[in-house]
Amino acid sequence: MKGQEKFSFKKRLESFKYAFSGLATLFKEEHNARIHLVFALAAIALGFVFSISVYEWIAILLCVALVFSLEIVNSAIENLADRITKDNDSYIRKAKDLAAAAVLVAAIFSVIIGAIIFLPKLLDLI
Repeated sequence: MKGQEKFSFKKRLESFKYAFSGLATLFKEEHNARIHLVFALAAIALGFVFSISVYEWIAILLCVALVFSLEIVNSAIENLADRITKDNDSYIRKAKDLAAAAVLVAAIFSVIIGAIIFLPKLLDLI
């Protein structure tokens, strides 16, 4: 049984290997993840340029983590759904649409939070 399995550092390290493999797959296979990466790097660069506060860093990093986490879950759902069937199934389409909507909502609110943080700083330059 899984609950009775003895703790092993080696197995814990292997689980990190699988997680990093998942990240590599995400950026290799998912176009939207690469777009999110560009925007995340831009937000981080702007954070350094404008010396944002600790709380602003927390907001930016939480937004980045949320968008990537949801992109990963969305990609996992899409891959599993495509494995089940490529046919037009209303339940699978609905699940895929909902997962994509979760990423969209996180991305939209991340842009809003980024605008709240960076727009005043950019306007001060003008």
